[in-house]
Amino acid sequence: MAPNAPRTAFDHNKVTVVYVLGGPGAGKGTQCTKLSEDFDFCHLSAGDLLRAEQNRDGSQYGELIRTCIREGSIVPKEVTSKLLENAMAAEIQSRSGHRWPDGQGRFLIDGFPRKMDQALLFDEVVCPASLVIHFTTTEDVMLERLLERGKTSGREDDNIDSIRKRFRTYYEQTMPVIEHYSSLGKLEEIDSSKSIDTVYQETSVIIRKLLS
Repeated sequence: MAPNAPRTAFDHNKVTVVYVLGGPGAGKGTQCTKLSEDFDFCHLSAGDLLRAEQNRDGSQYGELIRTCIREGSIVPKEVTSKLLENAMAAEIQSRSGHRWPDGQGRFLIDGFPRKMDQALLFDEVVCPASLVIHFTTTEDVMLERLLERGKTSGREDDNIDSIRKRFRTYYEQTMPVIEHYSSLGKLEEIDSSKSIDTVYQETSVIIRKLLS
Protein backbone atom coordinates (compact mmCIF):
# COMPACT_ATOMS: atom_id res chain seq x y z
CA MET A 1 0.00 0.00 0.00
CA ALA A 2 1.32 3.47 -0.83
CA PRO A 3 2.39 5.59 2.18
CA ASN A 4 -0.60 7.96 1.93
CA ALA A 5 -3.16 5.40 0.78
CA PRO A 6 -6.30 5.16 2.93
CA ARG A 7 -6.57 2.20 5.25
CA THR A 8 -9.14 -0.45 4.49
CA ALA A 9 -12.27 -0.52 6.65
CA PHE A 10 -11.27 -3.92 8.09
CA ASP A 11 -7.89 -5.38 9.05
CA HIS A 12 -7.26 -8.37 6.77
CA ASN A 13 -5.17 -9.96 9.54
CA LYS A 14 -8.37 -10.22 11.59
CA VAL A 15 -11.07 -10.43 8.93
CA THR A 16 -11.11 -13.27 6.40
CA VAL A 17 -12.97 -12.55 3.17
CA VAL A 18 -13.71 -15.32 0.67
CA TYR A 19 -15.32 -14.34 -2.61
CA VAL A 20 -17.63 -17.06 -3.93
CA LEU A 21 -18.16 -16.75 -7.67
CA GLY A 22 -19.84 -18.73 -10.41
CA GLY A 23 -22.47 -18.22 -13.07
CA PRO A 24 -26.13 -17.74 -12.15
CA GLY A 25 -27.36 -21.09 -10.85
CA ALA A 26 -23.89 -22.52 -10.23
CA GLY A 27 -24.82 -23.38 -6.63
CA LYS A 28 -23.04 -20.59 -4.77
CA GLY A 29 -25.78 -19.94 -2.22
CA THR A 30 -26.31 -23.60 -1.37
CA GLN A 31 -22.62 -24.15 -0.64
CA CYS A 32 -22.27 -20.90 1.31
CA THR A 33 -25.16 -21.85 3.59
CA LYS A 34 -23.48 -25.16 4.50
CA LEU A 35 -20.04 -23.57 4.94
CA SER A 36 -21.38 -20.83 7.20
CA GLU A 37 -22.92 -23.43 9.50
CA ASP A 38 -19.81 -25.61 9.75
CA PHE A 39 -17.02 -23.01 9.79
CA ASP A 40 -18.67 -20.03 11.55
CA PHE A 41 -18.65 -17.79 8.49
CA CYS A 42 -21.15 -15.04 7.86
CA HIS A 43 -22.69 -15.58 4.44
CA LEU A 44 -23.38 -12.31 2.65
CA SER A 45 -25.14 -12.44 -0.70
CA ALA A 46 -24.53 -9.28 -2.68
CA GLY A 47 -27.73 -9.95 -4.61
CA ASP A 48 -29.81 -10.38 -1.44
CA LEU A 49 -28.44 -7.14 0.00
CA LEU A 50 -29.29 -5.29 -3.21
CA ARG A 51 -32.80 -6.75 -3.35
CA ALA A 52 -33.38 -5.76 0.28
CA GLU A 53 -32.08 -2.25 -0.37
CA GLN A 54 -34.30 -1.72 -3.39
CA ASN A 55 -37.35 -2.36 -1.20
CA ARG A 56 -36.17 -0.35 1.80
CA ASP A 57 -38.30 2.71 2.48
CA GLY A 58 -36.40 5.88 1.69
CA SER A 59 -33.53 4.18 -0.14
CA GLN A 60 -31.76 6.55 -2.50
CA TYR A 61 -30.60 3.57 -4.55
CA GLY A 62 -33.90 1.69 -4.89
CA GLU A 63 -34.88 2.69 -8.42
CA LEU A 64 -31.31 2.33 -9.72
CA ILE A 65 -31.05 -1.19 -8.28
CA ARG A 66 -34.45 -2.19 -9.67
CA THR A 67 -33.43 -1.09 -13.17
CA CYS A 68 -30.10 -2.94 -13.03
CA ILE A 69 -31.73 -6.17 -11.79
CA ARG A 70 -34.44 -6.00 -14.44
CA GLU A 71 -31.91 -5.41 -17.22
CA GLY A 72 -29.43 -8.00 -15.94
CA SER A 73 -26.76 -5.31 -15.63
CA ILE A 74 -24.40 -4.63 -12.73
CA VAL A 75 -25.15 -2.13 -9.97
CA PRO A 76 -22.46 0.59 -9.57
CA LYS A 77 -19.51 -0.61 -7.53
CA GLU A 78 -19.78 2.06 -4.84
CA VAL A 79 -23.33 1.04 -3.97
CA THR A 80 -22.65 -2.69 -3.62
CA SER A 81 -19.36 -2.20 -1.78
CA LYS A 82 -20.97 0.12 0.76
CA LEU A 83 -23.87 -2.25 1.40
CA LEU A 84 -21.41 -5.09 1.98
CA GLU A 85 -19.20 -2.98 4.24
CA ASN A 86 -22.19 -1.96 6.36
CA ALA A 87 -23.38 -5.57 6.64
CA MET A 88 -19.90 -6.74 7.65
CA ALA A 89 -19.57 -4.07 10.32
CA ALA A 90 -22.97 -4.95 11.76
CA GLU A 91 -22.11 -8.66 11.88
CA ILE A 92 -18.73 -8.08 13.55
CA GLN A 93 -20.46 -5.90 16.13
CA SER A 94 -23.18 -8.47 16.81
CA ARG A 95 -20.71 -11.34 17.27
CA SER A 96 -17.99 -9.42 19.11
CA GLY A 97 -16.94 -10.65 22.50
CA HIS A 98 -17.96 -14.25 22.09
CA ARG A 99 -17.75 -15.95 18.67
CA TRP A 100 -15.51 -13.34 17.02
CA PRO A 101 -13.31 -11.65 19.63
CA ASP A 102 -11.20 -8.54 19.07
CA GLY A 103 -12.77 -7.44 15.79
CA GLN A 104 -12.25 -10.74 14.05
CA GLY A 105 -14.61 -12.05 11.39
CA ARG A 106 -15.11 -14.57 8.59
CA PHE A 107 -17.15 -13.69 5.54
CA LEU A 108 -18.29 -15.59 2.48
CA ILE A 109 -19.27 -12.97 -0.08
CA ASP A 110 -21.55 -14.65 -2.58
CA GLY A 111 -21.85 -13.32 -6.14
CA PHE A 112 -19.34 -10.50 -5.73
CA PRO A 113 -17.21 -9.02 -7.23
CA ARG A 114 -18.78 -9.33 -10.66
CA LYS A 115 -16.55 -6.73 -12.38
CA MET A 116 -12.91 -5.76 -12.10
CA ASP A 117 -13.72 -2.28 -10.79
CA GLN A 118 -15.76 -3.84 -7.97
CA ALA A 119 -12.89 -6.17 -7.08
CA LEU A 120 -10.27 -3.43 -7.03
CA LEU A 121 -12.46 -1.03 -5.03
CA PHE A 122 -13.47 -3.57 -2.39
CA ASP A 123 -9.93 -4.94 -1.94
CA GLU A 124 -8.57 -1.40 -1.58
CA VAL A 125 -11.26 0.24 0.53
CA VAL A 126 -13.10 -2.49 2.48
CA CYS A 127 -10.87 -5.57 2.89
CA PRO A 128 -8.66 -7.58 0.53
CA ALA A 129 -9.89 -11.07 -0.26
CA SER A 130 -7.93 -14.03 1.09
CA LEU A 131 -9.39 -16.49 -1.42
CA VAL A 132 -11.73 -16.76 -4.40
CA ILE A 133 -13.77 -19.93 -4.93
CA HIS A 134 -15.12 -20.30 -8.46
CA PHE A 135 -17.91 -22.83 -9.00
CA THR A 136 -18.00 -23.96 -12.62
CA THR A 137 -20.67 -25.82 -14.56
CA THR A 138 -22.38 -25.73 -17.95
CA GLU A 139 -24.88 -23.13 -19.08
CA ASP A 140 -27.48 -25.87 -19.57
CA VAL A 141 -27.18 -26.96 -15.94
CA MET A 142 -27.42 -23.38 -14.68
CA LEU A 143 -30.45 -22.63 -16.87
CA GLU A 144 -32.29 -25.73 -15.66
CA ARG A 145 -31.61 -24.88 -12.03
CA LEU A 146 -32.70 -21.25 -12.39
CA LEU A 147 -35.93 -22.05 -14.19
CA GLU A 148 -36.75 -24.62 -11.51
CA ARG A 149 -35.97 -22.08 -8.77
CA GLY A 150 -38.09 -19.49 -10.55
CA LYS A 151 -41.22 -21.57 -9.97
CA THR A 152 -41.10 -20.70 -6.27
CA SER A 153 -38.47 -17.96 -5.73
CA GLY A 154 -40.61 -14.96 -6.61
CA ARG A 155 -37.46 -13.34 -8.03
CA GLU A 156 -38.21 -11.13 -11.01
CA ASP A 157 -34.92 -12.10 -12.68
CA ASP A 158 -35.64 -15.87 -12.65
CA ASN A 159 -37.11 -15.80 -16.14
CA ILE A 160 -35.60 -16.86 -19.44
CA ASP A 161 -34.91 -13.36 -20.79
CA SER A 162 -33.24 -12.08 -17.62
CA ILE A 163 -31.29 -15.34 -17.23
CA ARG A 164 -29.83 -15.06 -20.75
CA LYS A 165 -28.80 -11.46 -20.04
CA ARG A 166 -27.19 -12.55 -16.77
CA PHE A 167 -25.20 -15.25 -18.57
CA ARG A 168 -23.86 -12.73 -21.08
CA THR A 169 -22.98 -10.25 -18.34
CA TYR A 170 -21.19 -12.97 -16.39
CA TYR A 171 -19.03 -14.14 -19.30
CA GLU A 172 -18.15 -10.63 -20.43
CA GLN A 173 -17.52 -8.97 -17.09
CA THR A 174 -16.89 -11.57 -14.37
CA MET A 175 -14.45 -13.88 -16.13
CA PRO A 176 -11.74 -11.15 -16.12
CA VAL A 177 -12.16 -11.08 -12.31
CA ILE A 178 -11.56 -14.84 -12.17
CA GLU A 179 -8.43 -14.47 -14.29
CA HIS A 180 -7.18 -11.61 -12.09
CA TYR A 181 -7.34 -13.63 -8.86
CA SER A 182 -5.88 -16.66 -10.61
CA SER A 183 -2.85 -14.55 -11.50
CA LEU A 184 -2.54 -13.61 -7.81
CA GLY A 185 -2.61 -17.28 -6.75
CA LYS A 186 -5.86 -16.77 -4.83
CA LEU A 187 -8.22 -18.85 -7.01
CA GLU A 188 -9.71 -22.31 -6.39
CA GLU A 189 -12.07 -23.81 -8.99
CA ILE A 190 -14.63 -26.52 -8.27
CA ASP A 191 -16.91 -28.33 -10.73
CA SER A 192 -20.40 -27.74 -9.31
CA SER A 193 -22.11 -30.07 -11.78
CA LYS A 194 -21.63 -32.83 -9.21
CA SER A 195 -23.94 -33.61 -6.31
CA ILE A 196 -24.31 -30.98 -3.58
CA ASP A 197 -22.56 -33.26 -1.05
CA THR A 198 -19.63 -33.99 -3.34
CA VAL A 199 -19.14 -30.33 -4.13
CA TYR A 200 -19.33 -29.51 -0.44
CA GLN A 201 -16.69 -32.09 0.46
CA GLU A 202 -14.30 -30.57 -2.07
CA THR A 203 -15.08 -27.04 -0.90
CA SER A 204 -14.61 -27.96 2.77
CA VAL A 205 -11.08 -29.18 2.09
CA ILE A 206 -10.20 -25.80 0.58
CA ILE A 207 -11.72 -23.86 3.48
CA ARG A 208 -9.96 -26.00 6.12
CA LYS A 209 -6.66 -25.35 4.37
CA LEU A 210 -7.33 -21.61 4.33
CA LEU A 211 -8.18 -21.48 8.03
CA SER A 212 -5.41 -23.77 9.26
